[in-house]
Amino acid sequence: MRSLYVRMSIVFCSVIVISSVLGFLVSNLYYQAKIKPQNDAKLTKMAIGLQQFIQDHPDAAEEYLLSTASLGYKMYLSNDNGDEQFYGLPFRKNDLQEGALQKVLAGGIYHGVGNFPSSAFITGFFDNQLSNSIGVPVQITGQTYALFMRPDAEVQFGELRIFFAVLIGVIILFSLWFMLITVFHVVKPITRLTEATLKISKGRYDIKLYTARRDEIGQLASHFMTMSRELERTNRARQEFVANVSHEIESPLTSIQGFAHALKDGALPEPQRLEYLSIIDEESRRLSVLSKQLLTLSSLDYEEHALQKRSFDLRAQLRQVMQIMEWHLTEKELAVRLHVADITLEGDPNLLYQVWMNLVSNAVKYTPAGGTISIAARADDHTCTVTVGDNGEGIPAEQLPMIFDRFYKVDQARTRDSNSSGLGLAIAQKIIQAHNGTIEVASTVGEGTTFTVSLPCHNTD
Repeated sequence: MRSLYVRMSIVFCSVIVISSVLGFLVSNLYYQAKIKPQNDAKLTKMAIGLQQFIQDHPDAAEEYLLSTASLGYKMYLSNDNGDEQFYGLPFRKNDLQEGALQKVLAGGIYHGVGNFPSSAFITGFFDNQLSNSIGVPVQITGQTYALFMRPDAEVQFGELRIFFAVLIGVIILFSLWFMLITVFHVVKPITRLTEATLKISKGRYDIKLYTARRDEIGQLASHFMTMSRELERTNRARQEFVANVSHEIESPLTSIQGFAHALKDGALPEPQRLEYLSIIDEESRRLSVLSKQLLTLSSLDYEEHALQKRSFDLRAQLRQVMQIMEWHLTEKELAVRLHVADITLEGDPNLLYQVWMNLVSNAVKYTPAGGTISIAARADDHTCTVTVGDNGEGIPAEQLPMIFDRFYKVDQARTRDSNSSGLGLAIAQKIIQAHNGTIEVASTVGEGTTFTVSLPCHNTD
Protein backbone atom coordinates (compact mmCIF):
# COMPACT_ATOMS: atom_id res chain seq x y z
CA MET A 1 0.00 0.00 0.00
CA ARG A 2 1.43 3.35 -1.01
CA SER A 3 1.87 5.92 1.72
CA LEU A 4 0.17 9.29 1.54
CA TYR A 5 3.57 10.94 1.06
CA VAL A 6 4.27 8.84 -2.04
CA ARG A 7 0.77 9.40 -3.40
CA MET A 8 0.93 13.17 -2.95
CA SER A 9 4.44 13.29 -4.44
CA ILE A 10 3.25 11.39 -7.50
CA VAL A 11 0.24 13.68 -7.81
CA PHE A 12 2.36 16.85 -7.60
CA CYS A 13 4.94 15.50 -10.07
CA SER A 14 2.14 14.54 -12.42
CA VAL A 15 0.68 18.02 -12.09
CA ILE A 16 4.04 19.59 -12.99
CA VAL A 17 4.52 17.29 -16.01
CA ILE A 18 0.95 17.68 -17.25
CA SER A 19 1.05 21.45 -16.74
CA SER A 20 4.33 21.64 -18.68
CA VAL A 21 2.91 19.60 -21.56
CA LEU A 22 -0.31 21.60 -21.64
CA GLY A 23 1.65 24.85 -21.44
CA PHE A 24 3.79 23.79 -24.42
CA LEU A 25 0.72 22.76 -26.40
CA VAL A 26 -1.04 26.04 -25.71
CA SER A 27 2.09 28.03 -26.58
CA ASN A 28 2.55 26.07 -29.81
CA LEU A 29 -1.08 26.61 -30.69
CA TYR A 30 -0.62 30.34 -30.12
CA TYR A 31 2.47 30.28 -32.32
CA GLN A 32 0.66 28.47 -35.13
CA ALA A 33 -2.36 30.77 -35.00
CA LYS A 34 -0.77 34.14 -34.23
CA ILE A 35 3.01 34.32 -34.45
CA LYS A 36 3.66 32.16 -37.53
CA PRO A 37 1.66 34.41 -39.94
CA GLN A 38 3.44 37.44 -38.48
CA ASN A 39 6.85 35.81 -38.99
CA ASP A 40 5.90 34.89 -42.55
CA ALA A 41 4.93 38.49 -43.32
CA LYS A 42 8.05 39.92 -41.64
CA LEU A 43 10.42 37.57 -43.52
CA THR A 44 8.60 38.21 -46.79
CA LYS A 45 9.08 41.96 -46.34
CA MET A 46 12.77 41.42 -45.54
CA ALA A 47 13.26 39.13 -48.58
CA ILE A 48 11.61 41.68 -50.88
CA GLY A 49 13.88 44.38 -49.50
CA LEU A 50 16.87 42.11 -50.12
CA GLN A 51 15.55 41.44 -53.62
CA GLN A 52 15.35 45.17 -54.43
CA PHE A 53 18.81 45.91 -53.05
CA ILE A 54 20.43 43.14 -55.10
CA GLN A 55 18.64 44.26 -58.24
CA ASP A 56 19.74 47.87 -57.63
CA HIS A 57 23.34 46.88 -56.75
CA PRO A 58 24.10 43.69 -58.71
CA ASP A 59 27.86 44.16 -58.26
CA ALA A 60 27.54 44.05 -54.45
CA ALA A 61 25.11 41.10 -54.37
CA GLU A 62 27.65 38.50 -53.21
CA GLU A 63 29.06 40.69 -50.49
CA TYR A 64 25.60 41.75 -49.31
CA LEU A 65 24.37 38.15 -49.09
CA LEU A 66 27.43 37.12 -47.06
CA SER A 67 26.94 40.09 -44.74
CA THR A 68 23.27 39.26 -44.25
CA ALA A 69 24.08 35.61 -43.54
CA SER A 70 26.58 36.63 -40.88
CA LEU A 71 23.80 38.48 -39.06
CA GLY A 72 22.03 35.18 -38.41
CA TYR A 73 20.21 34.10 -41.56
CA LYS A 74 20.35 31.02 -43.75
CA MET A 75 20.05 31.62 -47.54
CA TYR A 76 19.90 29.43 -50.58
CA LEU A 77 20.39 30.84 -54.10
CA SER A 78 19.61 28.77 -57.22
CA ASN A 79 18.61 29.10 -60.90
CA ASP A 80 17.03 26.78 -63.45
CA ASN A 81 20.46 25.60 -64.67
CA GLY A 82 21.20 23.88 -61.37
CA ASP A 83 23.63 26.51 -60.14
CA GLU A 84 23.16 26.84 -56.40
CA GLN A 85 24.87 28.57 -53.52
CA PHE A 86 24.38 28.47 -49.71
CA TYR A 87 25.08 31.42 -47.44
CA GLY A 88 25.44 30.95 -43.70
CA LEU A 89 25.23 27.58 -41.97
CA PRO A 90 23.66 24.76 -44.00
CA PHE A 91 20.00 23.95 -43.64
CA ARG A 92 19.20 20.97 -41.44
CA LYS A 93 17.25 19.43 -44.29
CA ASN A 94 17.12 20.45 -47.96
CA ASP A 95 13.53 19.39 -48.47
CA LEU A 96 12.24 22.04 -50.86
CA GLN A 97 8.97 20.82 -52.37
CA GLU A 98 8.89 19.96 -56.05
CA GLY A 99 7.82 22.95 -58.13
CA ALA A 100 8.66 25.51 -55.47
CA LEU A 101 11.88 26.54 -57.27
CA GLN A 102 10.12 26.94 -60.62
CA LYS A 103 7.34 28.94 -58.97
CA VAL A 104 9.81 31.46 -57.57
CA LEU A 105 11.83 31.62 -60.79
CA ALA A 106 8.57 32.38 -62.56
CA GLY A 107 8.13 35.46 -60.38
CA GLY A 108 6.10 34.07 -57.48
CA ILE A 109 6.81 34.25 -53.74
CA TYR A 110 7.25 31.04 -51.73
CA HIS A 111 5.61 31.23 -48.27
CA GLY A 112 7.25 28.18 -46.64
CA VAL A 113 7.06 29.68 -43.12
CA GLY A 114 3.35 30.41 -43.27
CA ASN A 115 2.54 27.05 -44.91
CA PHE A 116 4.84 24.95 -42.74
CA PRO A 117 2.86 21.91 -41.45
CA SER A 118 1.52 22.30 -37.90
CA SER A 119 2.47 19.69 -35.29
CA ALA A 120 1.46 19.41 -31.67
CA PHE A 121 4.94 18.81 -30.23
CA ILE A 122 7.14 20.55 -32.84
CA THR A 123 7.38 24.33 -33.00
CA GLY A 124 8.22 25.35 -36.59
CA PHE A 125 9.88 28.55 -35.46
CA PHE A 126 13.09 26.65 -34.59
CA ASP A 127 12.97 24.13 -37.45
CA ASN A 128 15.87 25.05 -39.81
CA GLN A 129 14.54 23.28 -42.90
CA LEU A 130 14.68 24.69 -46.40
CA SER A 131 10.95 24.12 -46.77
CA ASN A 132 10.46 26.41 -43.73
CA SER A 133 11.72 29.54 -45.56
CA ILE A 134 10.63 32.48 -47.71
CA GLY A 135 11.51 32.46 -51.45
CA VAL A 136 11.64 35.46 -53.81
CA PRO A 137 13.01 35.89 -57.36
CA VAL A 138 16.07 38.11 -57.85
CA GLN A 139 17.84 39.39 -60.97
CA ILE A 140 21.62 39.13 -60.92
CA THR A 141 23.61 40.13 -64.04
CA GLY A 142 20.53 39.66 -66.19
CA GLN A 143 19.78 36.17 -64.93
CA THR A 144 16.87 35.13 -62.74
CA TYR A 145 17.63 33.36 -59.46
CA ALA A 146 15.42 32.06 -56.66
CA LEU A 147 16.51 33.27 -53.20
CA PHE A 148 15.25 31.34 -50.16
CA MET A 149 15.97 32.68 -46.67
CA ARG A 150 15.01 32.16 -43.03
CA PRO A 151 16.45 33.13 -39.62
CA ASP A 152 19.17 30.85 -38.30
CA ALA A 153 17.70 29.85 -34.90
CA GLU A 154 20.99 28.39 -33.72
CA VAL A 155 22.81 31.68 -34.36
CA GLN A 156 20.10 34.10 -33.27
CA PHE A 157 18.73 32.16 -30.31
CA GLY A 158 21.52 29.72 -29.44
CA GLU A 159 22.50 31.25 -26.10
CA LEU A 160 18.91 32.24 -25.40
CA ARG A 161 17.73 28.66 -25.94
CA ILE A 162 20.43 27.41 -23.57
CA PHE A 163 19.43 30.07 -21.05
CA PHE A 164 15.77 29.09 -21.18
CA ALA A 165 16.64 25.38 -21.06
CA VAL A 166 18.72 25.92 -17.93
CA LEU A 167 16.06 28.21 -16.45
CA ILE A 168 13.26 25.69 -17.03
CA GLY A 169 15.40 22.83 -15.73
CA VAL A 170 16.30 24.71 -12.54
CA ILE A 171 12.66 25.75 -12.06
CA ILE A 172 11.52 22.13 -12.37
CA LEU A 173 14.21 20.87 -9.96
CA PHE A 174 13.42 23.52 -7.35
CA SER A 175 9.69 22.95 -7.84
CA LEU A 176 10.16 19.23 -7.20
CA TRP A 177 12.34 19.93 -4.17
CA PHE A 178 9.92 22.43 -2.63
CA MET A 179 7.02 20.14 -3.51
CA LEU A 180 8.60 17.23 -1.63
CA ILE A 181 9.22 19.46 1.39
CA THR A 182 5.65 20.80 1.25
CA VAL A 183 4.15 17.34 0.97
CA PHE A 184 6.28 16.17 3.89
CA HIS A 185 5.11 19.20 5.88
CA VAL A 186 1.49 18.27 5.16
CA VAL A 187 1.82 14.51 5.66
CA LYS A 188 3.93 14.56 8.83
CA PRO A 189 1.16 15.80 11.19
CA ILE A 190 -1.26 13.32 9.61
CA THR A 191 1.26 10.55 10.30
CA ARG A 192 1.47 11.72 13.89
CA LEU A 193 -2.33 11.66 14.11
CA THR A 194 -2.29 8.07 12.84
CA GLU A 195 0.26 7.11 15.48
CA ALA A 196 -1.83 8.87 18.12
CA THR A 197 -4.91 6.94 17.00
CA LEU A 198 -3.04 3.68 17.44
CA LYS A 199 -2.02 4.75 20.95
CA ILE A 200 -5.62 5.55 21.85
CA SER A 201 -6.77 2.17 20.50
CA LYS A 202 -4.32 0.59 22.97
CA GLY A 203 -5.70 2.62 25.87
CA ARG A 204 -2.94 5.24 26.00
CA TYR A 205 -4.09 8.83 26.28
CA ASP A 206 -0.76 10.59 27.00
CA ILE A 207 -0.71 12.18 23.56
CA LYS A 208 0.95 15.45 22.61
CA LEU A 209 0.43 16.98 19.18
CA TYR A 210 1.58 20.24 17.65
CA THR A 211 -1.48 22.47 17.77
CA ALA A 212 0.08 25.92 17.10
CA ARG A 213 -0.66 25.76 13.37
CA ARG A 214 -3.50 28.05 12.29
CA ASP A 215 -4.66 25.97 9.34
CA GLU A 216 -7.09 23.04 9.12
CA ILE A 217 -4.42 20.54 10.20
CA GLY A 218 -3.75 22.59 13.33
CA GLN A 219 -7.48 22.64 14.08
CA LEU A 220 -7.66 18.88 13.49
CA ALA A 221 -4.78 18.29 15.92
CA SER A 222 -6.41 20.55 18.50
CA HIS A 223 -9.77 18.77 18.18
CA PHE A 224 -7.97 15.43 18.35
CA MET A 225 -6.30 16.45 21.62
CA THR A 226 -9.69 17.50 22.99
CA MET A 227 -11.19 14.18 21.90
CA SER A 228 -8.31 12.32 23.54
CA ARG A 229 -8.88 14.11 26.85
CA GLU A 230 -12.62 13.43 26.67
CA LEU A 231 -12.00 9.75 25.90
CA GLU A 232 -9.61 9.53 28.84
CA ARG A 233 -12.16 11.20 31.07
CA THR A 234 -14.94 8.92 29.78
CA ASN A 235 -12.79 5.83 30.29
CA ARG A 236 -11.87 6.93 33.79
CA ALA A 237 -15.53 7.73 34.53
CA ARG A 238 -16.54 4.28 33.28
CA GLN A 239 -14.01 2.62 35.55
CA GLU A 240 -15.10 4.78 38.48
CA PHE A 241 -18.73 4.02 37.66
CA VAL A 242 -18.14 0.27 37.91
CA ALA A 243 -16.15 0.71 41.12
CA ASN A 244 -18.79 2.99 42.63
CA VAL A 245 -21.66 0.66 41.71
CA SER A 246 -19.78 -2.23 43.27
CA HIS A 247 -19.12 -0.18 46.41
CA GLU A 248 -22.67 1.15 46.67
CA ILE A 249 -24.07 -2.37 46.38
CA GLU A 250 -21.44 -4.09 48.53
CA SER A 251 -21.83 -1.74 51.50
CA PRO A 252 -25.56 -2.36 52.20
CA LEU A 253 -25.26 -6.06 51.33
CA THR A 254 -22.47 -6.43 53.89
CA SER A 255 -24.64 -4.71 56.50
CA ILE A 256 -27.65 -6.87 55.67
CA GLN A 257 -25.59 -10.08 55.84
CA GLY A 258 -23.95 -9.09 59.11
CA PHE A 259 -27.15 -8.14 60.91
CA ALA A 260 -29.05 -11.11 59.48
CA HIS A 261 -26.36 -13.39 60.89
CA ALA A 262 -26.65 -11.66 64.26
CA LEU A 263 -30.44 -12.19 64.27
CA LYS A 264 -29.87 -15.93 64.27
CA ASP A 265 -28.87 -15.66 67.92
CA GLY A 266 -31.98 -16.66 69.81
CA ALA A 267 -30.81 -14.95 72.99
CA LEU A 268 -30.70 -11.54 71.32
CA PRO A 269 -32.68 -8.96 73.35
CA GLU A 270 -35.90 -7.71 71.72
CA PRO A 271 -34.87 -4.02 71.47
CA GLN A 272 -31.57 -4.95 69.79
CA ARG A 273 -33.36 -7.35 67.44
CA LEU A 274 -35.77 -4.62 66.37
CA GLU A 275 -32.83 -2.25 65.83
CA TYR A 276 -31.11 -4.81 63.59
CA LEU A 277 -34.30 -5.37 61.64
CA SER A 278 -34.67 -1.61 61.19
CA ILE A 279 -31.12 -1.37 59.82
CA ILE A 280 -31.78 -4.27 57.42
CA ASP A 281 -34.97 -2.57 56.24
CA GLU A 282 -33.14 0.74 55.73
CA GLU A 283 -30.30 -0.89 53.77
CA SER A 284 -32.81 -2.81 51.63
CA ARG A 285 -34.57 0.42 50.79
CA ARG A 286 -31.20 1.96 49.90
CA LEU A 287 -30.50 -0.93 47.49
CA SER A 288 -33.97 -0.55 46.01
CA VAL A 289 -33.47 3.20 45.40
CA LEU A 290 -30.05 2.53 43.86
CA SER A 291 -31.42 -0.12 41.50
CA LYS A 292 -34.25 2.20 40.41
CA GLN A 293 -31.78 5.03 39.74
CA LEU A 294 -29.54 2.75 37.69
CA LEU A 295 -32.53 1.54 35.68
CA THR A 296 -33.59 5.15 35.07
CA LEU A 297 -30.12 6.05 33.82
CA SER A 298 -30.00 2.97 31.61
CA SER A 299 -33.35 3.74 30.04
CA LEU A 300 -32.35 7.37 29.40
CA ASP A 301 -29.02 6.28 27.91
CA TYR A 302 -30.24 3.60 25.54
CA GLU A 303 -33.97 4.04 24.95
CA GLU A 304 -34.81 6.77 22.44
CA HIS A 305 -38.52 6.72 23.31
CA ALA A 306 -38.19 6.50 27.10
CA LEU A 307 -40.14 9.75 27.55
CA GLN A 308 -43.92 9.71 27.86
CA LYS A 309 -44.73 13.30 27.04
CA ARG A 310 -47.97 15.11 27.77
CA SER A 311 -49.05 18.58 28.80
CA PHE A 312 -49.08 19.40 32.52
CA ASP A 313 -49.24 22.39 34.85
CA LEU A 314 -45.75 23.26 36.08
CA ARG A 315 -46.99 25.41 38.99
CA ALA A 316 -49.14 22.57 40.34
CA GLN A 317 -46.23 20.14 40.08
CA LEU A 318 -43.83 22.43 41.95
CA ARG A 319 -46.44 23.03 44.67
CA GLN A 320 -46.81 19.26 45.02
CA VAL A 321 -43.03 18.94 45.48
CA MET A 322 -43.10 21.59 48.21
CA GLN A 323 -45.97 19.79 49.99
CA ILE A 324 -43.99 16.54 50.00
CA MET A 325 -40.94 18.37 51.41
CA GLU A 326 -42.99 20.38 53.93
CA TRP A 327 -42.03 18.41 57.02
CA HIS A 328 -38.33 18.66 56.13
CA LEU A 329 -38.72 22.41 55.73
CA THR A 330 -40.53 22.68 59.07
CA GLU A 331 -37.97 20.49 60.82
CA LYS A 332 -35.07 22.78 59.76
CA GLU A 333 -37.17 26.00 60.00
CA LEU A 334 -36.39 26.94 56.40
CA ALA A 335 -38.12 29.85 54.67
CA VAL A 336 -39.43 29.26 51.13
CA ARG A 337 -39.90 31.86 48.42
CA LEU A 338 -42.04 30.53 45.60
CA HIS A 339 -42.57 32.65 42.45
CA VAL A 340 -43.99 30.47 39.69
CA ALA A 341 -45.98 31.74 36.71
CA ASP A 342 -48.85 29.82 35.13
CA ILE A 343 -46.90 27.64 32.70
CA THR A 344 -47.99 24.60 30.73
CA LEU A 345 -45.12 22.30 29.83
CA GLU A 346 -44.98 19.52 27.24
CA GLY A 347 -42.88 16.71 28.69
CA ASP A 348 -42.75 13.61 30.86
CA PRO A 349 -44.26 14.79 34.18
CA ASN A 350 -42.98 11.80 36.17
CA LEU A 351 -39.36 12.29 35.11
CA LEU A 352 -39.46 16.08 35.53
CA TYR A 353 -40.99 15.52 38.98
CA GLN A 354 -37.80 13.60 39.85
CA VAL A 355 -35.73 16.59 38.74
CA TRP A 356 -37.58 19.08 40.96
CA MET A 357 -37.55 16.64 43.90
CA ASN A 358 -33.80 16.15 43.55
CA LEU A 359 -33.01 19.86 43.31
CA VAL A 360 -35.31 20.85 46.20
CA SER A 361 -34.17 17.98 48.45
CA ASN A 362 -30.52 18.92 47.83
CA ALA A 363 -31.32 22.54 48.70
CA VAL A 364 -33.04 21.43 51.92
CA LYS A 365 -30.25 19.00 52.78
CA TYR A 366 -27.38 21.46 52.41
CA THR A 367 -29.05 24.63 53.74
CA PRO A 368 -28.44 25.26 57.44
CA ALA A 369 -31.33 25.68 59.85
CA GLY A 370 -33.06 29.02 59.50
CA GLY A 371 -31.92 29.45 55.89
CA THR A 372 -33.92 30.34 52.80
CA ILE A 373 -34.82 28.39 49.66
CA SER A 374 -36.13 30.18 46.56
CA ILE A 375 -37.98 28.60 43.63
CA ALA A 376 -38.95 30.59 40.57
CA ALA A 377 -40.29 29.80 37.11
CA ARG A 378 -40.94 32.07 34.14
CA ALA A 379 -41.56 31.64 30.41
CA ASP A 380 -40.50 33.85 27.52
CA ASP A 381 -39.53 33.36 23.87
CA HIS A 382 -40.74 29.74 23.91
CA THR A 383 -38.34 28.89 26.76
CA CYS A 384 -39.29 28.01 30.33
CA THR A 385 -36.69 28.77 33.00
CA VAL A 386 -36.86 27.21 36.48
CA THR A 387 -34.40 28.24 39.20
CA VAL A 388 -33.88 26.51 42.56
CA GLY A 389 -31.57 28.40 44.90
CA ASP A 390 -30.47 28.37 48.51
CA ASN A 391 -28.23 30.38 50.82
CA GLY A 392 -26.30 27.37 52.09
CA GLU A 393 -22.57 26.84 52.28
CA GLY A 394 -22.12 26.53 48.49
CA ILE A 395 -19.89 24.34 46.33
CA PRO A 396 -16.16 24.98 45.70
CA ALA A 397 -15.46 26.26 42.17
CA GLU A 398 -13.07 23.39 41.36
CA GLN A 399 -15.83 20.85 42.05
CA LEU A 400 -18.58 22.49 40.00
CA PRO A 401 -17.61 20.82 36.66
CA MET A 402 -17.93 17.34 38.25
CA ILE A 403 -21.19 17.58 40.17
CA PHE A 404 -23.18 16.04 37.29
CA ASP A 405 -20.84 13.04 37.06
CA ARG A 406 -22.30 9.75 38.18
CA PHE A 407 -21.56 8.83 41.80
CA TYR A 408 -19.79 12.13 42.39
CA LYS A 409 -20.26 13.50 45.90
CA VAL A 410 -19.14 17.00 46.82
CA ASP A 411 -18.43 16.15 50.44
CA GLN A 412 -17.66 12.45 50.82
CA ALA A 413 -17.61 12.58 54.62
CA ARG A 414 -20.94 14.42 54.81
CA THR A 415 -22.80 12.33 52.21
CA ARG A 416 -21.65 8.94 53.45
CA ASP A 417 -24.33 8.90 56.15
CA SER A 418 -27.05 10.62 54.12
CA ASN A 419 -28.02 7.63 51.92
CA SER A 420 -26.81 9.62 48.90
CA SER A 421 -25.65 7.55 45.93
CA GLY A 422 -24.32 10.49 43.93
CA LEU A 423 -26.66 9.70 41.02
CA GLY A 424 -29.37 12.30 41.59
CA LEU A 425 -27.85 15.17 39.62
CA ALA A 426 -26.62 12.83 36.88
CA ILE A 427 -30.18 11.56 36.45
CA ALA A 428 -31.56 15.11 36.54
CA GLN A 429 -29.16 16.19 33.80
CA LYS A 430 -30.05 13.19 31.59
CA ILE A 431 -33.77 13.92 32.02
CA ILE A 432 -33.34 17.60 31.11
CA GLN A 433 -31.18 16.72 28.08
CA ALA A 434 -33.79 14.18 26.96
CA HIS A 435 -36.28 17.09 26.94
CA ASN A 436 -33.86 19.16 24.76
CA GLY A 437 -33.13 21.45 27.67
CA THR A 438 -30.14 22.51 29.74
CA ILE A 439 -29.27 22.53 33.44
CA GLU A 440 -26.60 24.85 34.86
CA VAL A 441 -25.25 25.57 38.30
CA ALA A 442 -23.76 28.67 39.90
CA SER A 443 -22.36 28.61 43.41
CA THR A 444 -20.29 30.69 45.79
CA VAL A 445 -18.79 29.19 48.91
CA GLY A 446 -20.49 30.65 51.97
CA GLU A 447 -23.30 32.28 49.96
CA GLY A 448 -25.28 29.46 48.38
CA THR A 449 -26.04 27.55 45.19
CA THR A 450 -28.49 28.12 42.33
CA PHE A 451 -29.54 25.57 39.73
CA THR A 452 -31.06 26.92 36.50
CA VAL A 453 -33.11 24.63 34.24
CA SER A 454 -34.17 25.76 30.75
CA LEU A 455 -36.80 23.79 28.84
CA PRO A 456 -38.69 24.33 25.57
CA CYS A 457 -42.09 25.85 26.36
CA HIS A 458 -44.73 25.54 23.64
CA ASN A 459 -47.47 27.55 25.31
CA THR A 460 -48.06 29.64 28.39
CA ASP A 461 -51.20 30.63 30.21
